[in-house]
Amino acid sequence: QVQLVESGGGLVQPGGSLRLSCAASGFTLDSYAIGWFRQAPGKEREGVSCISSSAGRTYYADSVKGRFTISRGNAKNTVYLQMNSLKPEDTAVYYCATCYKLIATMMTPFRSWGQGTQVTVSS
Repeated sequence: QVQLVESGGGLVQPGGSLRLSCAASGFTLDSYAIGWFRQAPGKEREGVSCISSSAGRTYYADSVKGRFTISRGNAKNTVYLQMNSLKPEDTAVYYCATCYKLIATMMTPFRSWGQGTQVTVSS
């Protein structure tokens, strides 16, 4: 089994920015739709954003539209989530996975969740 690896989280003040990265060693991701998901304490995991494979279509949850931007790296093995104007309610563990719109599809070989990266927005 291969896991996607998330990185780039941290502690940031409200209004700040972070860029998350999602990568898979030995795999290119451009043939997969890749998305970001998050889970806050006591809440279910929710879809945040997804970028399609070839057409580059993007999808965003209403709560992050206009603040977050998903993109692919030039090396084709990384997907980024640029998060601006962060709010305390964005605090969560962020995960990446294959997706269809804002739903995790867990496609082979990425059939399990990674460790995620913690994002904490607090003053």
